[in-house]
Amino acid sequence: MKGTFTLSKIIKTLTIAGSDSSGGAGIQADLKTFEEYGTYGFSALTTIVTMDTDNGWHHNVYPIDASIVAEQLKTVFAGGPVDAMKTGMLGSVDIVHVAEKAIKDNQQTNVVIDPVMVCKGEDEVLNPESAHAIRDLLLPLATVVTPNLFEAGVLSGLGKLSSIEEMKEAARLIHLLGTQNVVVKGGKALGGDKAIDVFFDGSEYTVLETAKIEPAYNHGAGCTFAAAITGGLANGLSVHDAVVKAKDFVSAAIRSGYAFNQYVGPVFHGGYRLEQ
Repeated sequence: MKGTFTLSKIIKTLTIAGSDSSGGAGIQADLKTFEEYGTYGFSALTTIVTMDTDNGWHHNVYPIDASIVAEQLKTVFAGGPVDAMKTGMLGSVDIVHVAEKAIKDNQQTNVVIDPVMVCKGEDEVLNPESAHAIRDLLLPLATVVTPNLFEAGVLSGLGKLSSIEEMKEAARLIHLLGTQNVVVKGGKALGGDKAIDVFFDGSEYTVLETAKIEPAYNHGAGCTFAAAITGGLANGLSVHDAVVKAKDFVSAAIRSGYAFNQYVGPVFHGGYRLEQ
């Protein structure tokens, strides 16, 4: 006779993000990660991203109308606030405003802002006006913001970052924009044999290091990291502990990643569970 498994409490998480049809990043990565953390994932789709196989995997980005994003969030919050939420690619200033309103109207706590400004393989801000809106409207509402080196350089005004000390200074300046905590993701972009991130809580810095993984199948690593922090916060971890676990989670996901094609190798979101 099979036993019956019943959750004592449903832990709810939300992602407001874009779609990555290749499955490694975006809303697909978030929902997979939420599941790995034992949470019930809600979603509001903001953009559809396609990759042109005839043009070197160039990304095409198609924002969803902001009114439709708002309707999705009305559906999600019909059950009240979630235990934690994150934003990813938002796509337009109007969508940033929609996300801001949903957070404020529902008095949402445990807010992770992943300030997505580029797609992997691209090096220009998708929409500068949206980046400014994220900085001005969402960072003051954030429990933690998770910029990569490029995004941290834009948000801090420092430009290109190339050292731990520059990452710390960027984190300090971003904290002044109103967010409670900052993680600047250096990952494999810095020299040396370590993948390095810097966590700043407004008073202390924590440098997080893991050995660089080769081959680095890391498509979706940033989205997965932010989603893992969201899952940790939803499960009651402190911000510091949620970030530390997320670093371990995404490292395992990279170790378990694979080559999808000649252009991209995504992380595998079940890697942490499989290693336990």
